[in-house]
Amino acid sequence: MMDLNLHYPIFGPDIHCPHCRQLISALTLTDTYLCPRHGAFEADPKTKELVHLQSGRHWKLWQKEWYRQHTHPDGIRFEIHEALDRLYTEGYKATKVVIASRYRELVSSYLERNNSWQKKPDSQHPKLYGLPVEFSPDPIQEDCWQVINFNLEKEEGIPGRYPYAFKFFE
Repeated sequence: MMDLNLHYPIFGPDIHCPHCRQLISALTLTDTYLCPRHGAFEADPKTKELVHLQSGRHWKLWQKEWYRQHTHPDGIRFEIHEALDRLYTEGYKATKVVIASRYRELVSSYLERNNSWQKKPDSQHPKLYGLPVEFSPDPIQEDCWQVINFNLEKEEGIPGRYPYAFKFFE
């Protein structure tokens, strides 16, 4: 009897589309998955990445979740901004962002490094969107940082109060 898994790409007979999270099927005898909405994705067995053929975007899988692998600082900054918005609408506020060390060079020129009132550079405590930024430990020490892009540390917000907003009427 033949092993049917040999006829599918490395991620199996179907996966969730990294864009819309809809279940999409693999094309047998290829390394391709086809989303009716977003087109073809090719699985690279060597790098274990999923590549969107139309845009060239790359994703890696970590604990059943797809993480886009960024090549431009605007991509990672936009993703962090979206996560901050989601966190805020869920009633939390971020206290710190930890970015994967592989993005250090990519984002370093976009980090806020000074306090405008002091006019002194503060390279020890860079910020992004007003939040303190740290970089992850060496990816070899923690496997997740080879795939995930960032982590937001959070605390629960004060109900009815929003940071950076004023409430004039009670």
